Amino acid sequence: MAQMLIFGMGYAASRLAERLRARGWEVEGTTQGGRAGSIAFSDERAVHAALRGATYILSSVPPADGGDPVLARYGEAIALAPATWIGYLSSTGVYGDTGGAWVDESAPVKGRRADRNAADAAWQALRGDVRVFRLPGIYGPGRSILDRIREARAHRIDLPDQVFSRIHIDDIAGGVIASFRGPPGIYNLADDEPCHQNRLVEWGCAKLGAPLPPLRTLDEAGLSPAARAFYAENRRVANGKAKRLLGWAPRYPSFREGLASLT
Repeated sequence: MAQMLIFGMGYAASRLAERLRARGWEVEGTTQGGRAGSIAFSDERAVHAALRGATYILSSVPPADGGDPVLARYGEAIALAPATWIGYLSSTGVYGDTGGAWVDESAPVKGRRADRNAADAAWQALRGDVRVFRLPGIYGPGRSILDRIREARAHRIDLPDQVFSRIHIDDIAGGVIASFRGPPGIYNLADDEPCHQNRLVEWGCAKLGAPLPPLRTLDEAGLSPAARAFYAENRRVANGKAKRLLGWAPRYPSFREGLASLT
Protein backbone atom coordinates (compact mmCIF):
# COMPACT_ATOMS: atom_id res chain seq x y z
CA MET A 1 0.00 0.00 0.00
CA ALA A 2 1.27 3.49 -0.87
CA GLN A 3 1.94 5.62 2.19
CA MET A 4 2.39 9.38 2.30
CA LEU A 5 3.64 11.55 5.12
CA ILE A 6 2.60 15.19 4.82
CA PHE A 7 4.31 17.88 6.85
CA GLY A 8 1.69 20.56 7.47
CA MET A 9 -1.90 19.42 7.07
CA GLY A 10 -3.13 22.79 5.91
CA TYR A 11 -5.75 23.80 3.37
CA ALA A 12 -4.21 22.42 0.17
CA ALA A 13 -2.45 19.44 1.76
CA SER A 14 -5.62 18.27 3.49
CA ARG A 15 -7.43 18.27 0.17
CA LEU A 16 -4.67 16.13 -1.33
CA ALA A 17 -4.90 13.75 1.62
CA GLU A 18 -8.63 13.33 1.00
CA ARG A 19 -7.99 12.44 -2.63
CA LEU A 20 -5.29 9.93 -1.77
CA ARG A 21 -7.28 8.25 0.98
CA ALA A 22 -10.16 7.85 -1.46
CA ARG A 23 -7.71 5.90 -3.64
CA GLY A 24 -6.81 3.60 -0.76
CA TRP A 25 -3.61 5.31 0.32
CA GLU A 26 -2.46 5.49 3.91
CA VAL A 27 -1.79 9.15 4.72
CA GLU A 28 -0.27 10.56 7.88
CA GLY A 29 0.29 14.24 8.51
CA THR A 30 1.79 16.61 11.01
CA THR A 31 0.27 19.67 12.65
CA GLN A 32 1.63 21.95 15.33
CA GLY A 33 -0.40 20.40 18.12
CA GLY A 34 -1.23 16.97 16.74
CA ARG A 35 -4.91 17.79 16.24
CA ALA A 36 -7.53 15.45 14.80
CA GLY A 37 -5.39 12.35 14.77
CA SER A 38 -2.35 13.98 13.18
CA ILE A 39 1.20 13.74 14.45
CA ALA A 40 2.50 16.65 16.49
CA PHE A 41 5.35 18.25 14.56
CA SER A 42 7.49 18.25 17.70
CA ASP A 43 6.96 14.51 18.33
CA GLU A 44 10.27 13.43 16.85
CA ARG A 45 9.85 9.75 17.64
CA ALA A 46 6.50 9.57 15.82
CA VAL A 47 7.74 11.65 12.88
CA HIS A 48 10.85 9.50 12.42
CA ALA A 49 8.71 6.35 12.56
CA ALA A 50 6.42 7.80 9.90
CA LEU A 51 9.42 8.74 7.74
CA ARG A 52 10.71 5.17 7.88
CA GLY A 53 7.38 3.84 6.62
CA ALA A 54 6.50 6.48 4.04
CA THR A 55 6.93 5.83 0.35
CA TYR A 56 5.99 9.46 -0.44
CA ILE A 57 6.84 12.60 1.55
CA LEU A 58 5.36 16.07 1.01
CA SER A 59 5.94 19.32 2.87
CA SER A 60 3.46 22.18 2.69
CA VAL A 61 4.98 24.07 5.63
CA PRO A 62 5.94 27.65 4.73
CA PRO A 63 9.30 29.02 5.78
CA ALA A 64 9.73 31.14 8.88
CA ASP A 65 12.16 33.96 9.54
CA GLY A 66 14.70 31.45 10.78
CA GLY A 67 14.44 29.22 7.71
CA ASP A 68 12.42 26.17 6.76
CA PRO A 69 11.25 24.49 10.00
CA VAL A 70 10.83 21.06 8.39
CA LEU A 71 14.34 21.00 6.95
CA ALA A 72 15.80 22.45 10.15
CA ARG A 73 14.34 19.67 12.29
CA TYR A 74 13.98 16.72 9.92
CA GLY A 75 15.99 17.55 6.80
CA GLU A 76 18.69 14.95 7.38
CA ALA A 77 16.14 12.23 8.10
CA ILE A 78 14.15 13.14 4.98
CA ALA A 79 17.28 13.04 2.85
CA LEU A 80 18.03 9.51 4.11
CA ALA A 81 14.42 8.26 4.10
CA PRO A 82 13.49 5.27 1.92
CA ALA A 83 10.71 7.23 0.18
CA THR A 84 10.94 7.20 -3.61
CA TRP A 85 9.11 10.55 -4.07
CA ILE A 86 9.51 13.84 -2.21
CA GLY A 87 7.52 17.01 -2.86
CA TYR A 88 7.44 20.58 -1.60
CA LEU A 89 4.70 23.17 -2.02
CA SER A 90 6.48 26.43 -2.75
CA SER A 91 5.23 29.75 -4.12
CA THR A 92 5.40 31.63 -7.39
CA GLY A 93 6.34 34.55 -5.15
CA VAL A 94 9.95 33.42 -5.64
CA TYR A 95 9.81 35.04 -9.09
CA GLY A 96 9.15 38.48 -7.68
CA ASP A 97 7.65 41.29 -9.71
CA THR A 98 7.97 40.89 -13.49
CA GLY A 99 5.86 43.85 -14.56
CA GLY A 100 3.16 41.54 -15.89
CA ALA A 101 5.51 39.39 -18.00
CA TRP A 102 5.14 35.62 -18.21
CA VAL A 103 7.41 33.49 -16.03
CA ASP A 104 8.24 29.81 -16.38
CA GLU A 105 10.42 27.60 -14.24
CA SER A 106 13.61 28.93 -15.86
CA ALA A 107 12.95 32.49 -14.61
CA PRO A 108 15.39 33.84 -12.01
CA VAL A 109 14.47 33.63 -8.34
CA LYS A 110 14.29 37.21 -7.05
CA GLY A 111 11.26 37.27 -4.77
CA ARG A 112 11.02 39.85 -2.02
CA ARG A 113 10.94 37.14 0.69
CA ALA A 114 14.46 35.81 1.15
CA ASP A 115 13.20 33.01 3.42
CA ARG A 116 10.87 31.70 0.70
CA ASN A 117 13.61 31.85 -1.93
CA ALA A 118 16.02 30.01 0.36
CA ALA A 119 13.51 27.28 1.26
CA ASP A 120 12.68 26.69 -2.40
CA ALA A 121 16.39 26.24 -3.18
CA ALA A 122 17.05 24.09 -0.12
CA TRP A 123 14.34 21.59 -1.04
CA GLN A 124 15.69 21.34 -4.57
CA ALA A 125 19.14 20.58 -3.19
CA LEU A 126 17.96 18.00 -0.64
CA ARG A 127 17.81 15.04 -3.01
CA GLY A 128 17.71 14.37 -6.72
CA ASP A 129 14.12 13.09 -6.68
CA VAL A 130 12.42 16.20 -5.25
CA ARG A 131 9.46 17.86 -6.94
CA VAL A 132 9.00 21.54 -6.10
CA PHE A 133 5.55 22.88 -6.91
CA ARG A 134 5.39 26.67 -7.22
CA LEU A 135 1.87 27.87 -6.52
CA PRO A 136 0.16 31.23 -7.08
CA GLY A 137 -2.92 32.42 -5.19
CA ILE A 138 -4.85 29.40 -3.89
CA TYR A 139 -8.64 29.31 -3.74
CA GLY A 140 -11.35 26.74 -3.19
CA PRO A 141 -14.29 25.91 -0.92
CA GLY A 142 -14.55 28.43 1.90
CA ARG A 143 -11.62 30.48 0.57
CA SER A 144 -12.53 32.39 -2.54
CA ILE A 145 -13.60 35.80 -3.74
CA LEU A 146 -17.20 34.59 -3.44
CA ASP A 147 -16.78 34.25 0.32
CA ARG A 148 -15.28 37.73 0.55
CA ILE A 149 -18.15 39.18 -1.51
CA ARG A 150 -20.72 37.54 0.77
CA GLU A 151 -18.92 38.95 3.80
CA ALA A 152 -18.57 42.43 2.23
CA ARG A 153 -14.78 42.11 2.34
CA ALA A 154 -14.08 42.23 -1.40
CA HIS A 155 -12.18 45.15 -2.91
CA ARG A 156 -11.74 46.60 -6.34
CA ILE A 157 -8.35 48.27 -6.62
CA ASP A 158 -7.55 50.93 -9.20
CA LEU A 159 -4.42 49.31 -10.67
CA PRO A 160 -5.49 48.62 -14.27
CA ASP A 161 -2.28 46.87 -15.38
CA GLN A 162 -2.04 44.48 -12.45
CA VAL A 163 -2.25 40.76 -13.37
CA PHE A 164 -2.26 37.66 -11.16
CA SER A 165 -2.34 33.90 -11.56
CA ARG A 166 -4.27 31.54 -9.32
CA ILE A 167 -4.96 27.84 -8.75
CA HIS A 168 -7.90 25.84 -7.39
CA ILE A 169 -6.95 23.47 -4.57
CA ASP A 170 -8.26 20.49 -6.57
CA ASP A 171 -5.82 21.37 -9.34
CA ILE A 172 -2.96 21.42 -6.84
CA ALA A 173 -3.92 17.91 -5.76
CA GLY A 174 -4.23 16.88 -9.40
CA GLY A 175 -0.78 18.24 -10.21
CA VAL A 176 0.86 16.50 -7.26
CA ILE A 177 -0.80 13.20 -8.16
CA ALA A 178 0.22 13.58 -11.81
CA SER A 179 3.84 14.04 -10.70
CA PHE A 180 3.92 10.54 -9.25
CA ARG A 181 4.39 9.37 -12.86
CA GLY A 182 6.65 12.20 -13.97
CA PRO A 183 10.25 13.29 -13.50
CA PRO A 184 11.52 15.32 -10.57
CA GLY A 185 12.03 19.04 -10.95
CA ILE A 186 10.31 22.39 -10.52
CA TYR A 187 6.71 22.79 -11.69
CA ASN A 188 4.43 25.80 -11.82
CA LEU A 189 0.85 24.79 -11.07
CA ALA A 190 -1.41 27.63 -12.19
CA ASP A 191 -4.54 28.04 -14.25
CA ASP A 192 -4.48 29.08 -17.90
CA GLU A 193 -5.82 32.62 -17.58
CA PRO A 194 -3.94 35.15 -15.46
CA CYS A 195 -6.02 38.29 -15.00
CA HIS A 196 -6.74 41.26 -12.78
CA GLN A 197 -8.33 40.53 -9.43
CA ASN A 198 -11.08 43.02 -10.26
CA ARG A 199 -12.39 40.64 -12.93
CA LEU A 200 -13.03 38.01 -10.26
CA VAL A 201 -14.81 40.54 -8.09
CA GLU A 202 -17.00 41.71 -10.97
CA TRP A 203 -17.79 38.15 -12.08
CA GLY A 204 -18.57 37.07 -8.52
CA CYS A 205 -20.81 40.06 -7.83
CA ALA A 206 -22.77 39.37 -11.00
CA LYS A 207 -23.09 35.69 -10.09
CA LEU A 208 -24.28 36.43 -6.55
CA GLY A 209 -26.38 39.46 -7.39
CA ALA A 210 -24.27 41.57 -5.05
CA PRO A 211 -23.36 45.25 -5.51
CA LEU A 212 -19.93 46.05 -6.87
CA PRO A 213 -17.50 47.43 -4.31
CA PRO A 214 -16.29 50.92 -5.16
CA LEU A 215 -13.10 51.29 -7.19
CA ARG A 216 -10.44 52.56 -4.78
CA THR A 217 -6.74 53.22 -4.64
CA LEU A 218 -4.55 51.04 -2.46
CA ASP A 219 -4.41 53.75 0.17
CA GLU A 220 -8.18 54.26 0.17
CA ALA A 221 -8.87 50.52 0.49
CA GLY A 222 -7.17 50.31 3.88
CA LEU A 223 -5.79 46.84 3.20
CA SER A 224 -3.78 44.82 5.70
CA PRO A 225 -0.03 44.62 5.06
CA ALA A 226 -0.42 41.07 3.72
CA ALA A 227 -3.25 42.04 1.39
CA ARG A 228 -1.38 45.13 0.24
CA ALA A 229 1.69 43.02 -0.51
CA PHE A 230 -0.49 40.96 -2.87
CA TYR A 231 -0.65 44.01 -5.13
CA ALA A 232 3.08 44.73 -4.94
CA GLU A 233 3.84 42.15 -7.62
CA ASN A 234 2.57 41.68 -11.15
CA ARG A 235 3.21 38.54 -13.20
CA ARG A 236 1.71 35.84 -15.39
CA VAL A 237 2.64 32.27 -14.47
CA ALA A 238 3.14 29.75 -17.28
CA ASN A 239 2.11 26.14 -16.62
CA GLY A 240 3.36 24.48 -19.81
CA LYS A 241 6.08 22.38 -18.19
CA ALA A 242 3.62 20.56 -15.92
CA LYS A 243 1.40 19.92 -18.92
CA ARG A 244 4.23 18.56 -21.05
CA LEU A 245 6.10 16.45 -18.51
CA LEU A 246 3.34 15.40 -16.11
CA GLY A 247 0.39 15.15 -18.47
CA TRP A 248 -1.44 17.50 -16.12
CA ALA A 249 -4.05 20.05 -17.10
CA PRO A 250 -6.10 22.20 -14.74
CA ARG A 251 -9.63 20.98 -14.22
CA TYR A 252 -10.49 24.65 -13.76
CA PRO A 253 -8.58 26.45 -16.54
CA SER A 254 -9.86 29.87 -15.49
CA PHE A 255 -11.44 31.54 -12.48
CA ARG A 256 -14.86 31.21 -14.13
CA GLU A 257 -14.94 27.40 -14.01
CA GLY A 258 -13.32 27.35 -10.59
CA LEU A 259 -15.68 29.85 -9.01
CA ALA A 260 -18.72 28.31 -10.71
CA SER A 261 -17.88 25.04 -8.95
CA LEU A 262 -18.14 26.86 -5.61
CA THR A 263 -21.58 28.41 -6.10
